[in-house]
Amino acid sequence: MKKELSYIRNHYAEIYKVFLFLVSIIIIVTVLPKEVQFKYEYNLNMPWMYEDLVAPNDFPILKTEEEIRAEKELIRKQLKPYFVYDSILTQQTIAKSEIAFDSAWVKQYGFEDKQAYSINRSFYLNTLKEILDQGVINIPNSIQLNENQVIILVRNNTGKEHFTKYFYTVSSAFEEIKRRTKRHKQLQANFLKPLFLRAIVQNINYDKNKTENELSTLLDNLSPYRGMVKNGQRIIDKGEIINTEVFRILKSLQKDFESKTRQSPITVTIGESILIATPMIAFFLYLLFFRIDIFEDSKNLIMLLILITTMVVLTRILVTYHSNYVFIIPLMISPIIIRAFYDTQLALITHIITVILVSFIVPSSFQFLFLQLMTGLITIINIRNLQKRSQFLITAIIIFVSFSVIYFGMILAMEGGIKDIDLHIIAYFAISAALTFFSYPLIFLFEKLFMLVTDMSLLEYSDTNNSLIRKLAEKAPGTFHHSVQVANLAEEATMIIGGNALLVRAGAMYHDIGKAENPMFFTENQKGSFNPHDELTFQESAQIIINHVLQGIELAKNNNIPDQIIDFIRTHHGTKRVEYFYRMYKKDFPEDDVRLADFTYHGPIPYSKETCVLMMADAVEAASRSLKTPDAKSISELVDAIIKSQMDQGQFNNANITMKEINMVKKAFKRKLMNIHHVRIEYPSEK
Repeated sequence: MKKELSYIRNHYAEIYKVFLFLVSIIIIVTVLPKEVQFKYEYNLNMPWMYEDLVAPNDFPILKTEEEIRAEKELIRKQLKPYFVYDSILTQQTIAKSEIAFDSAWVKQYGFEDKQAYSINRSFYLNTLKEILDQGVINIPNSIQLNENQVIILVRNNTGKEHFTKYFYTVSSAFEEIKRRTKRHKQLQANFLKPLFLRAIVQNINYDKNKTENELSTLLDNLSPYRGMVKNGQRIIDKGEIINTEVFRILKSLQKDFESKTRQSPITVTIGESILIATPMIAFFLYLLFFRIDIFEDSKNLIMLLILITTMVVLTRILVTYHSNYVFIIPLMISPIIIRAFYDTQLALITHIITVILVSFIVPSSFQFLFLQLMTGLITIINIRNLQKRSQFLITAIIIFVSFSVIYFGMILAMEGGIKDIDLHIIAYFAISAALTFFSYPLIFLFEKLFMLVTDMSLLEYSDTNNSLIRKLAEKAPGTFHHSVQVANLAEEATMIIGGNALLVRAGAMYHDIGKAENPMFFTENQKGSFNPHDELTFQESAQIIINHVLQGIELAKNNNIPDQIIDFIRTHHGTKRVEYFYRMYKKDFPEDDVRLADFTYHGPIPYSKETCVLMMADAVEAASRSLKTPDAKSISELVDAIIKSQMDQGQFNNANITMKEINMVKKAFKRKLMNIHHVRIEYPSEK
């Protein structure tokens, strides 16, 4: 047990990083669909890349969406709406009409002319009964019916088909009454007219619920299939182009396979775990062998894994609602954010891994992979130097154009024309491109959350109007001038060897910030012949010089300067000695045992190309000021001697800088120093 605990304690960092990757794999596998996958990938108007395919069993052929849509539309058009005959209303109306007639007749004519009473009453009630019995239809504005439209009339719980023109409307009912009234000379037309007006009611009404239920039943019973493919029937040969009919048959075969295949969720999960683990392990090994600087810092891994996992989970959520929503997902946010903090290579690798993982979720994974990879590559090339806010707008436009052009090309290749271009997908591209604007606040969030720096923030930190740099310029103008010159030297050399030039420039501007605390103890800030070191011992002077590193670190932390810049303060002297005071002490006290720690910087030594270049630039720039008559030879010898001394002291042993790169740096320094000191380059004379 003790051995196990000791092993875990000694390898905690490595175990923690493996744990982070395992958690990411588990999350991704959890959100993946657990349905079995059809083993063939195919696309319309593309060649069949597999062996000859024959039907493994009988299966029905699916109708296309257009066919189903057309059949549904036909059902709606041919649907016979339901109407209900209101017999209760009819009986009540006739009963009320009898009473109303008698009352009105007595009131107007009395009982004198019984024959006229009988004729008018009989005509009125018989006509009303005939019209209401045939029915007065009420057609709502929500439906459109013509006179030849067939409806189903439900009367006494029995439905029967009728043409609409068979029934009266209110207006046609009155026309019929007028026509009948004209045939009877003995009728009191003026007396009957208001009675008919009050008595005619619409007793046939639209039954919306029954009609909609009937429509729903018909639509539900609509078969999604047309025709059958028999077992053993040839479907397609290898290399044959997939036309519309074959594409439909393949879709039908896929649906039949997915409906009949039943696999254990555990089996599917194991398979998905292997598939997801493969690209994740490849990403792990890439970081381990090629980007050890990122791999060793857990916060870098956490940020990268959060971006990858979030994109996969977001894709799964949106695809669940609609497959086309996958085009809304702003996958380009990941490479933009990663490029802001790191480099284009890591941004590209991470984007490739993300797209591969997402392709397990989306339909038509080949087209999706091609679309996202090509757009991602174009995006990463565009943001290779992400230093201005305006680049986010330009990048969003480029993303939209790239998506649209590639989609247009796919439609032409697979459909053979532009009639199948879906404008909704173009709109989704626009939404996805617009969502990339969120990368700007996300970059700021990650910058604060993970204590990282971007090119934009480095530009801000290296600005000479920054409050801390202004303080250095005011209190230690000589050191400020030295820092600017070191920044110029280091930036140019770093660009030549492919390092982060903005980072080294920012580091150079702050590397001697600690000298602002005691500026007069450093020769570049001294005026006249007074030197405060004359009143101190060699050890005290050395400690003041050494402490400018510690004071610089404390000052930078108090002003919230990022660790990436503070590292330049820590390492710019490495573990070198304060050579002048050390030699003076040895000269004046040759018999004393020197306590070397009193004259040695605390380190650490540089750990990257950038920190190595700054150490070289700092020493070379300071030493070049002592040249009385600078020329090409003296500058070259000075640069070679200083950098050789640093190498002999092992100051570059922890950095990934090569001898070739060191030689390139030396050449850059020599060229730059000769320009600073206005040294004319001597060319060999022609003989």
